[in-house]
Amino acid sequence: MIVEHALLRIRDGEATAFEQAVLQAVPLIAASPGFHDIEVRPAAEAPGFYLLRVTWQDVESHRDGFRKSDRYQMWSALLHHFYDPMPEVSYFGPSIIDRPAAD
Repeated sequence: MIVEHALLRIRDGEATAFEQAVLQAVPLIAASPGFHDIEVRPAAEAPGFYLLRVTWQDVESHRDGFRKSDRYQMWSALLHHFYDPMPEVSYFGPSIIDRPAAD
């Protein structure tokens, strides 16, 4: 399993509209083969700044599957106009720590 990661900067004053659009967009990505989970977290101390974290079976599920699908075109139409600048996406492999989190 891999993790897709992006830091999203949203245009001033558009955070609420962005959050509503994300909720509409989630079913588009969730329907993708190889998709596992998604999180979009607002920064604790920086309004308009979000962490996108998506887990996939492999990089190809995102890059060659979702990104080349009609669902991605709809995702893009819903979300991309909020970004300033466009985010850079990175992929991360398995954790180097193989133990449960402490309580």
